[in-house]
Amino acid sequence: MTIILFVLPALVLFLLLVVAPILVAIYASGFKWNGFGGMPTQFIGFDNFTRLFESEIFLTDLWHLAVLVVLCVVIQLPLALGIALLLHQRIRGRAIYRLVFFAPYVLSEVITGVLFSLILSPESGLANRALSVVGLESAWLSEPDTVLMSLFLVMTWKYFGFHMMIYLAGRQNIPNELLEAAKIDGAAGWKVFRFVTLPLLGPTIRISVFLSVIYTIQLFDLVWILTEGGPAHASETLAVTMFDVGFGRAQVGYASAISVVMFVLSLIFALGYQRFVMRRDMEGATTAMGDNR
Repeated sequence: MTIILFVLPALVLFLLLVVAPILVAIYASGFKWNGFGGMPTQFIGFDNFTRLFESEIFLTDLWHLAVLVVLCVVIQLPLALGIALLLHQRIRGRAIYRLVFFAPYVLSEVITGVLFSLILSPESGLANRALSVVGLESAWLSEPDTVLMSLFLVMTWKYFGFHMMIYLAGRQNIPNELLEAAKIDGAAGWKVFRFVTLPLLGPTIRISVFLSVIYTIQLFDLVWILTEGGPAHASETLAVTMFDVGFGRAQVGYASAISVVMFVLSLIFALGYQRFVMRRDMEGATTAMGDNR
């Protein structure tokens, strides 16, 4: 009874704020509905999903998702790892550097979006003023060819500090005795990193990749503040399309279908990633709990 009483409040909140909205979205995705006048009544089956996968905008959103995920995994996370390893060294002022690099993550997405919309303004932005010295001005957020990379740069500035702190915590948990033993055995700096540090950071890196991909699937607020998905849908994401269709065009049934697709993508990735990538980490945690018992 004590366990039930402690679990019940969290369970009620989970059912009301997570499970219930998912079920409502799945239900609404089968109707043509504008969101007004009570519950939907015009049932159309899977027409919203058929329309969705025939939409060029939706397919473009999936492409943008794939591009951003690859960029985050290939550029953003290795950058965070490199800086974390650097700041683990005994360098003067490393506490200040850690604070400075982590500070952008503390800012809200809205503040970050407004800040970079001013910095990347093509006419009076700080970026173009600084780059005009070498003739590298850019339209940044105003051109389809540059807006997605500009968005990724803002995402990297905002979130690499968070991943840096995760990697730094993981690196601090590696016993120095292991690294010293590797050096005594003749391993150089790169080999110590390749065969000792990196494998021991594996669980931390896998968690970091997981969080990065899940966030990218749900990316909305930063894009909406910076570009609202423009120009010409060049920076649009699934969440931006869902918001625009649901609230801007009052096509709640169609927007619900998009939300269901986002949920399915997140669920498939989460379950598959835990099953095939994080399986050893989960088994290790279970074994450790059993040993403690």
